[in-house]
Amino acid sequence: METGIFFFGAVEMDDVGAGPPVPTDRRYTQQEMWYASERMLDMGVAAEQAGFDIFWLTEHHFQYEGYEVLPNALLFGAVLAERTERIKIGALFNIVPQWHPLRLAEDFATMHNLSGGRGVLGVGRGTVPREAEPLGTFVGSFDNPDKAEADRINREMFDEALDVIVAAFENETFAYHGKYFDLPPPGIPDRGGTVQHLTLVPRPLYPYDIWQAVTSPPTLEYVPRRGWGGVFWLRNHNFMVDWWGRFGELYEKEHGRALEPGENRMLVLNVRVADTYEQALVDARDGHDEFWKFLGPYGWSRGYMAADGRPAAPGLIPTLEDSLEQQVWIVGTAEDVAEGIADYGERLGGLQHLTLFPNFPGEPYDEAAEHLTRIGEELLPLL
Repeated sequence: METGIFFFGAVEMDDVGAGPPVPTDRRYTQQEMWYASERMLDMGVAAEQAGFDIFWLTEHHFQYEGYEVLPNALLFGAVLAERTERIKIGALFNIVPQWHPLRLAEDFATMHNLSGGRGVLGVGRGTVPREAEPLGTFVGSFDNPDKAEADRINREMFDEALDVIVAAFENETFAYHGKYFDLPPPGIPDRGGTVQHLTLVPRPLYPYDIWQAVTSPPTLEYVPRRGWGGVFWLRNHNFMVDWWGRFGELYEKEHGRALEPGENRMLVLNVRVADTYEQALVDARDGHDEFWKFLGPYGWSRGYMAADGRPAAPGLIPTLEDSLEQQVWIVGTAEDVAEGIADYGERLGGLQHLTLFPNFPGEPYDEAAEHLTRIGEELLPLL
């Protein structure tokens, strides 16, 4: 099983937990945010030393309140590649509509080649209008009728952008003429003629994988059709089993072969390992509550199950007990957490790709490094 570790890259905070302050009332200095960026390099090195296979970053913009302060996971990943030897490096996720696809393709290929083939291309559509719209795109939600048009445009742009990226990666020369991207544009003069084709420089010199977030029914239909990996996170355990199986069915229908157990699907779980279950609850609670204070208003909790068995309404702010019951969080001793992961593996029919999210917003990086080492020493050998 391939094991990954996922960090948001947040500023250290001394007031995490439920209640005030309102997230957007915080404002951190450039020095505090840059310190978090530097410590994230330390976390990548520690992840390799702890025995993980992939270090996952994230891409976000303009977050002065300090939750996710790395805007360019590819640039960061190139630096991390110089400080490590073995671990793969990727982002959950590079937000494709916020890039020109050819710049994303160039930058990923550069990082991938510099690292000796350790880059992993994680792609997503984005969730936060404050980030997306200044960068020239739109975000919506399939379950929010008021944003249906923004959602449609976002999905179309994303689909075309991935077409461009794959064409650029896989062909010595390419051209793409779609609704949003016309590459090369007609009539570009060059040495007595006009440009008819482009060549990406550099292209990936090594094999690469593409993983996409699966967070809505339309995306559940889309990702297996495209043939790349699906990432499943923050979903009730019963919903997880249903979506995991449905992904496999759709993949087989589209590609004419059944996936191996766990193939092309990644499970992401939030975990906390401590000496006892009770201590793990104490250690996890404030970070859990800060996590949902930040993300709940963006609708991330719609993967939880409501009392009627249907998806929870967007905006739910769950308690730690809710998250444990939904099996989105698994906390306790290393044995407790390993048992919870094994239960998932049995219900899903096998795991090939597991990513752990062990560091909650605002936690000190020295404590994060200790927790990472503990997971490597105590939990990974049990998986």
